[in-house]
Amino acid sequence: MSEDHATVRIESNKADTEQVDSVGTTAARSTGVQSVVVLLLPPIVGFDASIPPLLLGEACDDIGERLYDVTTVGLSTGAVATTSGYGWVAEAGLEAIADADTVIVPGTRFPPARSDGILSDDVAAALASRRPDARLVSICTGAFVLGAAGVLDGRRATTHWRYADDFRRLYPDVDLDESVLFVDDGDVLTSAGLAAGIDLCLHIIRRDHGAAVANRVARHCVVPPWREGGQAQFIEHRLPVEADRSTAPTQQWALSCLAEPLTVDRLAAHARMSSRTFIRRFRAETGRAPGAWLRERRLDLARQLLETTDLSVEVIAARSGLGSADNLRHHLRTELGMAPSAYRRTFRGV
Repeated sequence: MSEDHATVRIESNKADTEQVDSVGTTAARSTGVQSVVVLLLPPIVGFDASIPPLLLGEACDDIGERLYDVTTVGLSTGAVATTSGYGWVAEAGLEAIADADTVIVPGTRFPPARSDGILSDDVAAALASRRPDARLVSICTGAFVLGAAGVLDGRRATTHWRYADDFRRLYPDVDLDESVLFVDDGDVLTSAGLAAGIDLCLHIIRRDHGAAVANRVARHCVVPPWREGGQAQFIEHRLPVEADRSTAPTQQWALSCLAEPLTVDRLAAHARMSSRTFIRRFRAETGRAPGAWLRERRLDLARQLLETTDLSVEVIAARSGLGSADNLRHHLRTELGMAPSAYRRTFRGV
């Protein structure tokens, strides 16, 4: 299977955890337009390289002003080879890295990093020239480049599950977890293979500018607005034929009635499954327990309402299914480190 084909999702032994693999949203990263460079090291995985310009390039504020200025960067300007046989034209050379707010490295088979655990002198110098406060991001096997640059040593990171053994051999000082979609370690973020780059870019937009902006981008790209970082990359065993019904329709139904009491038994009844079968199937499809998934979706809705309405905290808690204002405050502080009023000021400016 090539890196340009969809990742097979396998059940991880961490799928039963309640962990969300992010440091949580604290505040928008900065005001104004952020400079993002996408480092294209040949041969690049074309799909990976297309994700940041599309998603970050689509992110706009409420009056339609773009929030990110995305530039593709190569070893030189001109065509960059991809693993699929076509060329990608880089807009700038490596010197653009020095002024970037965020540097993103898509999947690549760049030989020194992938085979020897080192970088060519020009790439190493370019990454070393970045600003001290610049954020580093990798998609898929772009993590090999960050590993070779030494920025992942002692940190938790992820990459495409298929190349995890190679990564560990080359970069033993990195705490690699190939069972998750992405890892947010503050100023360094890494994603699993291919489509997980979409999840990570949406997470970055949400972290920088709030749920409403990220959801607009997701709607434009016709992708789910959320798949949490801790969701498993893949499913290890095929589900039995007799349990081949998906829980997806029940997930969509639950989203339409989050304010209502939604027990596992009620969800299972909607899916026409036993509670035991439903829980097993739900975990396999989402990597989350039903209760944890519901709590996250309710918090997502509460965040949207905080950003886009003047409703009181009490009303938002009721509409999102979190019950009481105290419960909303508790979950917002636990997950994001913010009170509702602070969250509203940060992402709405009121």
